[in-house]
Amino acid sequence: MPHLVILYTGQLDLETDMGVLCRSLADAMLTVQDESGKQVFPTGGTRVLAYPAAHHAVADGGAAGRQAALFTHHPQSGPHGSGDSSDYAFVYLNLRMGRGRSEATQQRAGQTLIDVTKAHFAELFTKRHIGITLQVDVGAEVFDAKHSNLHPLFNKP
Repeated sequence: MPHLVILYTGQLDLETDMGVLCRSLADAMLTVQDESGKQVFPTGGTRVLAYPAAHHAVADGGAAGRQAALFTHHPQSGPHGSGDSSDYAFVYLNLRMGRGRSEATQQRAGQTLIDVTKAHFAELFTKRHIGITLQVDVGAEVFDAKHSNLHPLFNKP
């Protein structure tokens, strides 16, 4: 842990590089420090995974966006909705982290991630309607098992 899972409307694959977003977010997670200056998230445990939603319905399907005519129409075909600027896009990011971090550290992590996400989508915001939600969950696990040979790569003295 931590795991950052991204679920997004699939038409975004035609408009941005979600792999670049994943790498940027993972890199940003590794910069988050607690109040004592210690790295919050272990390098070997940091995961960012992104999944396009095969099917989606967002708000009114674009009617208000078309009526507002804020963005120019640039049709793009694809299997995920109309894919044009009037078809709303959505990105949901959920960070799960283990217990034991201060509220200030949790807030710092969330702010870091939303800042990176907003920067990634800044240009796209000028071309289409898009919603972004980021949630940070900290909770007691009912069962938490790990099996990995990644951590030893980063735990060298």
